[in-house]
Amino acid sequence: MSRLNRKRTKKAGLPSGSLVYTGERKDEKVSIHVIDYDEQNVTEEDLASVAACIPYRNKPTTTWINVDGVHDAAILERFGECFGLHRLVMEDIMNTDQRPKLEDYGEYLYIVLKMLLAGRNGEIQTEQVSIVLGANFVLSFQEGLEGDVFNIIRDRIRSGKGRIRKTGPDYLAYSLIDAIVDNYFVILEKLGDRIELLETELIENPTQKTVHKIYQLKRELIFLHNAVWPLREVVSSLGKQESSLVRETTVPYVRDVYDHVIHVIDSIDIYREMISGMLDMYLSSVSNRLNEVMKVLTVIATIFMPLTFVAGLYGMNFKDMPELDWRYGYPAVLGLMAVIAGIMLFYFKRKKWI
Repeated sequence: MSRLNRKRTKKAGLPSGSLVYTGERKDEKVSIHVIDYDEQNVTEEDLASVAACIPYRNKPTTTWINVDGVHDAAILERFGECFGLHRLVMEDIMNTDQRPKLEDYGEYLYIVLKMLLAGRNGEIQTEQVSIVLGANFVLSFQEGLEGDVFNIIRDRIRSGKGRIRKTGPDYLAYSLIDAIVDNYFVILEKLGDRIELLETELIENPTQKTVHKIYQLKRELIFLHNAVWPLREVVSSLGKQESSLVRETTVPYVRDVYDHVIHVIDSIDIYREMISGMLDMYLSSVSNRLNEVMKVLTVIATIFMPLTFVAGLYGMNFKDMPELDWRYGYPAVLGLMAVIAGIMLFYFKRKKWI
């Protein structure tokens, strides 16, 4: 998993409201995409500047402005001036290691949550999404990584399917949150498949790479827990209708998202317990294999102890040892050693030691 820890040292000592980007350094151009709609019409376009957003600020329709890229402080500052956003909001948008939270600024709500994406190599990538819900607009700020999970929302708006065109910006904000949460289940399904394969490997042929995979999964699940757990409080607060920006008709849908978040948290906790159990299983497997090896070596050493004694006894070569001059002395001693070894093997098997 990439970007588990963001660098915040660059902000140390700066006053509150300082616009400093804490994510991965990017040189790409910030893209601004707007979808403006009501029940009858949809307008969609890419904007060249923040100034082009001004006509949408007070329109009676619902406006969704999506910004890809939060590394340019100047552009975000213009957004703050255009929509009257607090300086701390702009700081939090650029600070990409925020925990999920909801803040009510009266005229608008500021929501932070984590969007999870599956990377090309199966690793989980995380991207911070900031949502600003106003009276007639929704602003969404993404870090500008590869893709997002909002295409299904865009398609609904374009086609007019469902309730989204008949409702206001609060339902749009709910839809964006719901799309992000639903994608958590996709990520969890992929993690579940990885855990099943790892269990099979652990039972059939555990190696040193197996324990590395276990620790990697454990690390990812800890991160997922930290990214999703605070979202429960965010969605719960949004569903209590404490703000006039969230209408009563939208509250049941928000509560449904809350149930999904609880389900995701429960699944993560179950997977964490499974990973801990797999780690214990691996350690037990290694210990059992070591015990089996030690048991075999102990049996071999025990069998050879009397044989070594016999070989040492007749290796002293004293002059008056009668067996030294006996014609059948050598085969007799070998036979005696074979009988002793056979008796000991029979005794060990009877005791079920081998």
